[in-house]
Amino acid sequence: METFTPKNIDTQAYVLDKPNDPFRLQDIILDEIRSDELLIEMKFSGICHTDLLVATGAIPTLQFPAILGHEGCGYIRSIGSAVKRKDLAIGDFVLLSFNTCGHCKQCSRGHPAYCLNGAALHMGAVRPSDGSSPARLKSDGRSVRSQFFGQSTFSKFTVVQESCVAMRYPFDPEGAAMFAALGCGFQTGAGTVLNVLGPQSDDSVVVFGLGGVGLSAVMAAKFLGVGRIIAVDIAEERLEVARELGATDVIDSKATPDIVGKIRELTDGVGADFCIDCVGNVGIIESMIESLAKCGTAASVGVMPPGKTVALDPLKHLFENKRYIGVLEGDSDPPKFIPQLVDMQRSGRFPLEKLCTTYPWQDMDRALKDMHDGKVIKPVLQWC
Repeated sequence: METFTPKNIDTQAYVLDKPNDPFRLQDIILDEIRSDELLIEMKFSGICHTDLLVATGAIPTLQFPAILGHEGCGYIRSIGSAVKRKDLAIGDFVLLSFNTCGHCKQCSRGHPAYCLNGAALHMGAVRPSDGSSPARLKSDGRSVRSQFFGQSTFSKFTVVQESCVAMRYPFDPEGAAMFAALGCGFQTGAGTVLNVLGPQSDDSVVVFGLGGVGLSAVMAAKFLGVGRIIAVDIAEERLEVARELGATDVIDSKATPDIVGKIRELTDGVGADFCIDCVGNVGIIESMIESLAKCGTAASVGVMPPGKTVALDPLKHLFENKRYIGVLEGDSDPPKFIPQLVDMQRSGRFPLEKLCTTYPWQDMDRALKDMHDGKVIKPVLQWC
């Protein structure tokens, strides 16, 4: 096995110089691996819609230049001396997820997805200790923010925070592409159903938006044996995939002027027990709240730009005992939840392999175009 000196590491990464710039493959230098960090050689990196939204500047919290990417898996090549996880060793293949502070009220109560320091940790993309970044451009020495969600996986090598290591993966890494997105997209959809909503067999679940998040929610509902699973999207191809993965009914929202009425028709006139918005669209959110049955719960999962507002009738909301909640990362505790999802997939009950398409790492532009055009559900870059 090649030995890596944890200082001044030459590598390449997709760098964004400013909002709305293309992802450009550039030479970078990782300055050092500090005592509480690990060096990861990426094998697979998932591309998430959050990456694309941040890249446009729509979430104006990240400074540039920056390396994005917050889904992935790869090999440990160096371990800092103060890393507390003693089950990790150089050469281990690990699945990554979001970073947390580990000591705030929410982290202490088992809800690290709601870490009180999460916004700064994730979107700051710098070391929490001193605000520095491990990466700099080789061309001119400028600092590059390179700990997006603690990891910045759009890079051949990346320096990650210890809390990002969700799982030591004991199986063949060649088959791990489907697990690259467990760290965000897939655990978000599945966790919203399994960890937050908990529908039962006589409930109805409606999923709006059938990307990786929405389809993982459909699969999770199927896993629980939910009796009525309604999938809503504008693309016929996605609706067919949803049927294959467990949806009992599908709605083409382009061809259905009254979506609320259609959902009530499919639920015997009472409305849905649970609705999930995986798009981040105000109109969809208002429709899903209106679609709820008495005592129903609507969950916002899709990320939207700041400053948007949602209208609802508070009296009706009160009298019908409806709930509208936001869910981040499926309220997951990744070191506990991600192994569960891996086991579900390996048992054949959570077929993630049907959602992923792998691209050579040089083909970022093609992966992004295919994603935009709806040709693929979850594009994954392969680095090695």
